[in-house]
Amino acid sequence: MIGLALGGTISTALAGTEDYEFQLVQSAVKKGDAAIVAVRLVDKRSGKLVPDAVIFAQRVDMAPDGMEMMTSPIESLPSTEPGIYRFKTSLMMPGGYRLSLGAKVQGETGSLENKLEFKATP
Repeated sequence: MIGLALGGTISTALAGTEDYEFQLVQSAVKKGDAAIVAVRLVDKRSGKLVPDAVIFAQRVDMAPDGMEMMTSPIESLPSTEPGIYRFKTSLMMPGGYRLSLGAKVQGETGSLENKLEFKATP
């Protein structure tokens, strides 16, 4: 009983996927057929980068310019530093693009989904 009573008074701060977000490393990327888009995964509570997330969904489209059906191929690249996630995509025309990501953060339940908008420049 004492254990139950003490256990009821101890509270632990549990994180959820809402405590994490992807952020663009750069909001403008030079257009081309091998453009690199990099994002960082941040723990919003501490501001620290989060390594080793599992990206299970990724998509690039031109939704910001009203062309959501205009998608580009996208490929994950190896990370150059912990907490930074890089993708190679084809940005054949300048304009607004949206990167949609789905990920699992190690040790958390649920999935993280973010949509980030960036510009492709000439």
